[in-house]
Amino acid sequence: MQYRFSEMFLRTLRDNPADAEVASHSLLIRAGYLRRAAAGGYTWLPLGLMVLNKVTAVIREEMNRAGFQEVHFPALLPREPYEATNRWTEYGPALFRLQDRRGADYLLAPTHEEMFTLLVKDLYSSYKDLPVSLYQIQTKYRDEARPRAGLLRGREFVMKDSYSFDVDDAGLITSYQKHRAAYQRTFERLNIDYVIVSAQSGAMGGSASEEFLAPAAAGEDTYVVTSGGAANVEAIQIAPAASIDFASLPAATVHDTPDTPTIQSLVEFSNSKPELVGAKPWTAADTLKNVVVRLTHQDGSTSALAIGVPGDREVDMRRLEAQVYPATVTPFGDEDFAKYPTLVKGYIGPGQLGKHASAKIEYLVDPRVAPGTSWITGANKSGSHVFHLVADRDFKPDGVIDVADVRVGDDCVVPAGTVTQLARGIEVGHIFQLGKKYAEALDLKVLNENGEQITVTMGSYGIGVTRAVAVIAEQHHDDKGLRWPRAISPVDVHLVIAGKDESLFTGATELANTLNAAGYSVLIDDRVGVSVGVKFNDAELLGIPTIIVVGKKFVDGVVELRDRFADQAVDVALTEVVGAVQNLK
Repeated sequence: MQYRFSEMFLRTLRDNPADAEVASHSLLIRAGYLRRAAAGGYTWLPLGLMVLNKVTAVIREEMNRAGFQEVHFPALLPREPYEATNRWTEYGPALFRLQDRRGADYLLAPTHEEMFTLLVKDLYSSYKDLPVSLYQIQTKYRDEARPRAGLLRGREFVMKDSYSFDVDDAGLITSYQKHRAAYQRTFERLNIDYVIVSAQSGAMGGSASEEFLAPAAAGEDTYVVTSGGAANVEAIQIAPAASIDFASLPAATVHDTPDTPTIQSLVEFSNSKPELVGAKPWTAADTLKNVVVRLTHQDGSTSALAIGVPGDREVDMRRLEAQVYPATVTPFGDEDFAKYPTLVKGYIGPGQLGKHASAKIEYLVDPRVAPGTSWITGANKSGSHVFHLVADRDFKPDGVIDVADVRVGDDCVVPAGTVTQLARGIEVGHIFQLGKKYAEALDLKVLNENGEQITVTMGSYGIGVTRAVAVIAEQHHDDKGLRWPRAISPVDVHLVIAGKDESLFTGATELANTLNAAGYSVLIDDRVGVSVGVKFNDAELLGIPTIIVVGKKFVDGVVELRDRFADQAVDVALTEVVGAVQNLK
């Protein structure tokens, strides 16, 4: 195929879009791959659609290679299946809801578990029909509160979602591993650098869950690496502290600590008073910080939750949200404190916390707050703290919650080992062992070999197709522009005519024909009245990895071959161009 820049529906931009927050967003707009249509929605221009189609083709090829079968559902779906699984409510404001002219409720699908389940229920009734894995590549819709980062967080996006159906858990594990392997091949072909991390299932439900994260500074997900593996920070489990015999510990005492509403001020004050200093100076890790938040539940009701963490830690709100899902979390404000007058802001202690206390606020503590550990904490009185308050002797929390921020050096149970690295990543794929959640809700059963009805067990597997385009752009660019991997570049060769002589235009067309005959698609920059510098800048911005410059040396039968991906350039004889292009990796 042959395209001409002068005829292409394409305009490049010099400046970054005002709303661009990440490199992929800026470069895809500037290079003419996308245009913003609305908040969280983008129009794919010709070059962008070529990239999207190539990414889609790789995904489809690997799904088919693994033996999965493609189907296609509508995006407009009825309410009833989602009511049966409670997700009509559970999705909350992220779900696009609408009514038809008869007043019937519909939604724009954010995901299709219910429809896949009902499809298999409609057509299959015997264990002999299973296992089966079905997939689709479809547009999804989610009413993101804050669409951002271009394709990375939009309201409309393309997704590959697939589902496996098995008669038992052993079959599910086999299907899960087949999908896992197919994902690895897919991302390797797309030249996406990725790490597989343990994850939580969230709204999807189910048990085992893993994310494929593309390491990137722009990533919204934080993941942790230990000697035993990697996990999304929301899924890790910190090793609990060992219990301590508190028989010989000093009794808890209350001391005046004026003007110490912060951990730092408390530690400084405590170390300035000889009567308060023990065998060693106090540190922030010796203090117990009690954070109170408001939870809003699915039915609209609210409740308070208090969390005790060592004072050198902060409550990680994303970890907390994952733990209390589907409730949402809001920090306690002045109006909340007004409802609980026994809580003294800045001096909250365990004495007024817990279901047994007068305030009836559930009190959960960090795993490090083990029985026998001794703390400085609030005395529920302005300007006062309790010293040597011992867990399980002086206070008993309602339970444990692991939501403090994670740091290098922390010991983990999941993944096992000591944290060696925290990094940011973009989720590009997610696989779940769903189990029977959706099959039970929608009564998907088959007859087993004994003629008995058994509930089917399911797996769910997603790849963000449009997000994958953004991820590739994030991982493959430099300060000049994009650098597409050859497998998904919109065209194979960008041919730049660097001069005004008519012979260059004629020669470039002949060279393009030669490349076409060898199976390569070509974009010819044949624009008249555009400087060579602008053409070179556009070539680097567009990121097509193979650039051929037809310029001054053409009269001698020589062109310049630039490898955009490797950032190298060599002179090549016209007779050797096809071979030289073939040799590029």
